Amino acid sequence: MSALEPRVPQLDVPAPLPPPGGVLGPAYRALSVGIISVVFLIAFEATAVGTAMPVAARELDGIGLYAFAFSAYFTTSLFGMVLSGQWADRQGPLRPLAVGIGAFAAGLALSGTAGAMWVFVLGRAVQGFGGGLVIVALYVVVSRAYEERLRPAIMAAFAASWVVPSIVGPLASGTVTEHLGWRWVFLGMPVLVVVPLIVALPAIRRTASGPVDTGAPAAAFDRRRIRLALMISTGAGLLQYAAQDLRWLSLLPAAAGAALMVPAVLGLLPRGTYRARRGLPSVVLLRGVAAGSFIAAESFVPLMLVTQRGLSPTLAGFSLALGGVTWAGGSWLQSKARMEPYRERLIVGGMVLVALAIAAAPAVLVPSVPVWTLALAWAVGCLGMGLVIGSTSVLLLKLSAPEEAGSNSAALQISDGLANVVLLAAGGAAFAALGGGAVGTAHAVADGAAGASHPGAFVVVFLPMACVALVGAWVATRLHAEPAARPVRPAA
Repeated sequence: MSALEPRVPQLDVPAPLPPPGGVLGPAYRALSVGIISVVFLIAFEATAVGTAMPVAARELDGIGLYAFAFSAYFTTSLFGMVLSGQWADRQGPLRPLAVGIGAFAAGLALSGTAGAMWVFVLGRAVQGFGGGLVIVALYVVVSRAYEERLRPAIMAAFAASWVVPSIVGPLASGTVTEHLGWRWVFLGMPVLVVVPLIVALPAIRRTASGPVDTGAPAAAFDRRRIRLALMISTGAGLLQYAAQDLRWLSLLPAAAGAALMVPAVLGLLPRGTYRARRGLPSVVLLRGVAAGSFIAAESFVPLMLVTQRGLSPTLAGFSLALGGVTWAGGSWLQSKARMEPYRERLIVGGMVLVALAIAAAPAVLVPSVPVWTLALAWAVGCLGMGLVIGSTSVLLLKLSAPEEAGSNSAALQISDGLANVVLLAAGGAAFAALGGGAVGTAHAVADGAAGASHPGAFVVVFLPMACVALVGAWVATRLHAEPAARPVRPAA
């Protein structure tokens, strides 16, 4: 600037105000409705498909491959989670989300048109890969598009999206299966993909697309993490296969699965996770402990009610319906701004509620105990899970740098899914060893063929899982990072 030119006074420009309103305010409405629709679709699929699968396996003459219809989904979803984390960190969440929704729908269509059980299982694998891409991409969308103050609320909305499917899904699926056939359960759901695609993708393109640093060159995919993802997926599949058949020969796939999974887990989860190091590692660990103990126990609740108390499969499933409401209530409670200073206490209390619910469940094995007491106990446990799951999601994003949100979200989901398969395998093996019969053959429950399960077989599932949940209450005291050390004053 020349000395002769007049000086223009520099005014202090105030920082732009955050968009008004909450997650359904004008600035966020389209995005929130879109991504909540995606979660609703996943929730409806999870609750509806499980009802139709026993019939599908029977008609496809594939009862022997029934359990693989579940494990195929899980193993490919683990790989999808890792890939989605890297993809979203490097190029934004739009592409992995779009590809994931497309793969999810394609897997449903493939299973729905299958003429043989192996094609059905292949469709479930494609669907799982898409589900893994979607769930991690959604976390990155929340990290990038929503202010920190709104993240608890959108996580609570995710939890609320499961309430209606958890109540309506089994009933709707059972009705469609009975009157139209099981194929329509699979073929009808891809139509629901249209709504998330139309509503969510344009909103994500405006708010969360592209890399975090648009000026930096695009980073290459980490081939080592991709290789570890393949190892953990293959190892989890082998472990599930071994847990389904308690023979000495099953030790071979179990050992091979463990040999693949251990180094992969150590490489994919934050350093110090299994030592419960304070901060992010403990958040990731807690997510696995909470989800694994609760889901492993919940998997045996309908079986226990059918075989020990004589309930129909429909009534046994509805005994868990109230839990969907209380889970959403717990997630809503943790989303309140006034609860933020007490988040750690909420999580500890939530894990205690989970432990108490799991420990109380076997009480219905006593004939004089009313069945409705289990429904109430499980509702209390779901309340605790709503507090814990919502809070761990919020803490993970709070402790993650923007460029690490994808990888850390993938680690959280891997911990969740991996704990599910490990604890389910352990619980299933203990159940079978004590006379519980084959685990994973839900068709036997529907046919009334599993009535000979020994009551003690259920006890050795629920009580150890309650102990695991109590360990989670201790881990919940280590979620905040260690305070920085004070500088030491030099001696005078």
